Amino acid sequence: MSRFTLVGPLYPYRGGIAHFLETMYRGLGARGHNLEAITYTRQYPELLFPGKTQLAEERPADSVPAERLIDTLNPWSWIKTGLHVRRRRPDALVYKYWMPFFAPAYGTVTRMARHRGVRSIVVVDNALPHERRPGDKLLGRYFLNACDGFIVMSESVEDDLRALGASAPIRRVQHPTYDRFGDAPSKQQARSALDLPPDAPVLLFFGFEAPYRRRIVEHGLTDSVHLHAGYVADDTVPRYFAAADAVVQPYVSATQSGVAQIAFHFEKPVITTDVGGLAEIVPHEEAGLVVPPERPARLAGAVTRFFDEALAPTLAEGVRAQKQKHSWDPLYEAVEELASAR
Repeated sequence: MSRFTLVGPLYPYRGGIAHFLETMYRGLGARGHNLEAITYTRQYPELLFPGKTQLAEERPADSVPAERLIDTLNPWSWIKTGLHVRRRRPDALVYKYWMPFFAPAYGTVTRMARHRGVRSIVVVDNALPHERRPGDKLLGRYFLNACDGFIVMSESVEDDLRALGASAPIRRVQHPTYDRFGDAPSKQQARSALDLPPDAPVLLFFGFEAPYRRRIVEHGLTDSVHLHAGYVADDTVPRYFAAADAVVQPYVSATQSGVAQIAFHFEKPVITTDVGGLAEIVPHEEAGLVVPPERPARLAGAVTRFFDEALAPTLAEGVRAQKQKHSWDPLYEAVEELASAR
């Protein structure tokens, strides 16, 4: 068995990436590996964070123990983290990576660790960000080109890695289904809790909200749109998905989607745009409907079709079939394979 050190957001940080790492920690541990974890003393400066707070309000009973070492704005902390990893000498560091902002810290730790034979494996959400900025490629190369293996969950991310010149082996797996949120209440219970009409068609967009309030007012939709702009705690996530008939993801750009995998856990069809790897996750007319991006009329037509043709039962069957394919085991096997390669 191997000794792995996971690096990324863990308690006291919250959100989908933290959930992913928590599941990896427990899953690799259940396979007999020895696990440690490193997280941040500071993840983002407040200026870059899109929400109100990065931190959990209270510690969950099952939180992963992680050492808070990395201040993303303090190079001395990167060096101290590298020295810490050298002392501990795990078989591999396992990173979760999604934006070049983290590349200087991660690249420094990786380059220090490899002098002690510590391999670095990266689960890559985005090799390049959706909205490009000067320096993104340079930063990405500093970290990614020092690594020993990559795990991706979409073809587009694999293509971006190769475009950056990454030469280490790449393994592509399906984005696994999130199962940490437990069972859902009934649709009636969920709608009652959210003050939604019991029989109206309900669509869920789950994620960060752009400033749409003015448009909602302009189009007279105030009574039809329910905005829940605050952070949704884990124990209330099920009611949002249970209340919905379908989940809509009208992205202009994306790579893969954790939200789609939460929808699959709750057996909800997804209506999405064909960007990044979303069409790989949501087969058209099997587990949802896929339309071109930036085509509002096509998206609206797909929503109308979903209800007019009563597609929910058929697509829900397809979702259940997809759900069975999205196990976490291929991800763990890829980590093990890349960590043991020499």
